[in-house]
Amino acid sequence: MIITFKSAACADLIYFGDVARRLMTLMGKEATDRGIVTVEQLPAAIARLKDAIAADCACHRRIVQEEERGREPDEAGGERAAVSLTQRALPLLALLEESLAERKPVVWGV
Repeated sequence: MIITFKSAACADLIYFGDVARRLMTLMGKEATDRGIVTVEQLPAAIARLKDAIAADCACHRRIVQEEERGREPDEAGGERAAVSLTQRALPLLALLEESLAERKPVVWGV
């Protein structure tokens, strides 16, 4: 399933359903097929998403430090294939911030 986040302030964002639901939860919203972040709710949603991004970055730094302390790289060359929470959340954070600046709500749907 695909979920699209929309705002009159900027371009639409499209996420796979599982990723979108995780981001909704991190913003403090119920993970539903359709929903809204009102202008009044945007500051709290932005703060929660920023907190999640900061925690993800801290976790990533710890992993990198552990690997630098002598852990052997994996057989695939030591590169991570997974997309981090930060990489997934930053576009949504930008949409939320732009929406707040223009005082426009953010809606999502299938």
